[in-house]
Amino acid sequence: MTGAALTLAPVQFAAADTGTSRTKTITGHLEPGAADFVYLPVDVPAGVNRISVTYSYSKPAVASGLLSNACDIGVFDEKGTALAGKGFRGWSGGFRTEFFISAAEATPGYLPGPVGKGTWNIALGPYQVAAQGMDYTVSVTLDYGPDGAAFRPQYPPQHVAGRGAGWYRGDAHLHTVYSDGKRTPEEVAAGARAARLDFMISTDHNTPASHGAWGPLAGNDLLILTGEEVTTRNGHYLALGIEAGEWIDWRYRARDKGFAQEAQRIHASGGIVVPAHPFCPYVACRWKFGYDDADAVEVWTGPWTADDEYAINSWDSMLVQSVRTGGRWLPAMGNSDAHSAPQVIGFPHNVVNAAALSRDALLEGIRNGRSWIAESADVSLDFNVTAGGRSAGVGERLDAAADARVTVTAKVSGVPNGVVRLITDEGQIQQTTLPATGEGTSTWVTTPQLAAYVRVEVRHPMTDGTPSNGTAMGTALLLGPMAALTNPIFLGAK
Repeated sequence: MTGAALTLAPVQFAAADTGTSRTKTITGHLEPGAADFVYLPVDVPAGVNRISVTYSYSKPAVASGLLSNACDIGVFDEKGTALAGKGFRGWSGGFRTEFFISAAEATPGYLPGPVGKGTWNIALGPYQVAAQGMDYTVSVTLDYGPDGAAFRPQYPPQHVAGRGAGWYRGDAHLHTVYSDGKRTPEEVAAGARAARLDFMISTDHNTPASHGAWGPLAGNDLLILTGEEVTTRNGHYLALGIEAGEWIDWRYRARDKGFAQEAQRIHASGGIVVPAHPFCPYVACRWKFGYDDADAVEVWTGPWTADDEYAINSWDSMLVQSVRTGGRWLPAMGNSDAHSAPQVIGFPHNVVNAAALSRDALLEGIRNGRSWIAESADVSLDFNVTAGGRSAGVGERLDAAADARVTVTAKVSGVPNGVVRLITDEGQIQQTTLPATGEGTSTWVTTPQLAAYVRVEVRHPMTDGTPSNGTAMGTALLLGPMAALTNPIFLGAK
């Protein structure tokens, strides 16, 4: 089941001689409350080797606070528009006003391949319609002739040989010119290396078109995994580690069944589902599908903002709920969501404890919460708990008696004058300030009956230079931007 859709009458093209082209233009008007997707069918005859599309829509002036017009575009080929079907051929959202597809090449965001005979569908996505309505114009050009040489994607490998167990740094939310980013894949890979990352995951919006460009850019120093940012009308999520070339559909709302179906497909392929920037305030951006089908949640996206503060507090409440119910807990992730300069690739990124530098090992580490988040590779954090000769690290559980004395240790470097916060299900329990060198160790002794879990936040000083103040009882916490954040260590028998 997909979001509301409207299919118009088909546009007919007749056969033509090789070397010729034919253009037809479609115009229309949409009122406020239009369907989520408007399909413009185009009957493509045999003998076509290229389809080109341009579009425009009216942008009337509106009063401050009212919605203006905004309309996405994409295309499905003769295989149809069924949810998660085989007909998807590309999507550029509102980032481009034109695209083309041929056997040999296509506009970034679109999939090269033969222009087969049958009914293609230009898909409009009018996600904002002003009170005046939206006038649209779509021009379709068909070129006739034999196909050129077929495009051959170059997919990246899914592991780096010889890299065993260890902590690996990676940014799992990155965009290129294949969706709404301004960086080429070459520039993104170079940025990941400059950030001293071990891995990165490509997540262009609603399309796998960039997957075939990453192969030559991967190397023994950088594992590149394939993914997608799935951009629905009720929030965005990351499909991480999906098979190269695999496409995840986005045409559904929280009231539909599409998300559960697509999450199942992602899991079946070995990938994971991660709601992205869940408190983003923009239209169609805030997460509304719940977390039953999620494997982790992105609580820190790019430079630290109020949205992230909301996300971390909501996530912490979810940890408490998991303790109360005995159910599973949802690990936290942090990613840059970098699109273009000055957004910094790797700010922040995940530091994952994995059995190898491979897709399966990294996703397992993320899924099990064996990770923490750093604003850059200059920040390091070693966090563990010990009791009676036993120890546990991030994402693990220390099985100890309710009254056992547990020593909590957090060793930090790379955050000058930063504040180290130890946080439990009760809230912040200890705060220490790092010296100007940025290095220090915080320790605390507790018991499982006092603390169901412990996690660490490392904050920068406030923007005016004063230390973060999370100690005042009954007053608002004055907290600087995040520098590092861990997943919890749980204490006591499950």
